[in-house]
Amino acid sequence: MGEQPLARRMAERGLEPHDLVAASAEQLTHKMVTRAMKGRRLTRNTMGKVVRAWNLAASSGDEAHDLFDYEP
Repeated sequence: MGEQPLARRMAERGLEPHDLVAASAEQLTHKMVTRAMKGRRLTRNTMGKVVRAWNLAASSGDEAHDLFDYEP
């Protein structure tokens, strides 16, 4: 799917995949975040975990359509 808005937003804020993994209380891996940034197709569940971790790490209220160019 190509680079996603999530990757651009993370770069703007200086965040790395580890920052999202550390912020998440769920089972989220570095590989899941990296796949999300690169635009690999994710399940709805994984996408939700990434969005919730992003919102915690970046103190924002974004939704999936703000961070991804596609629907699972």
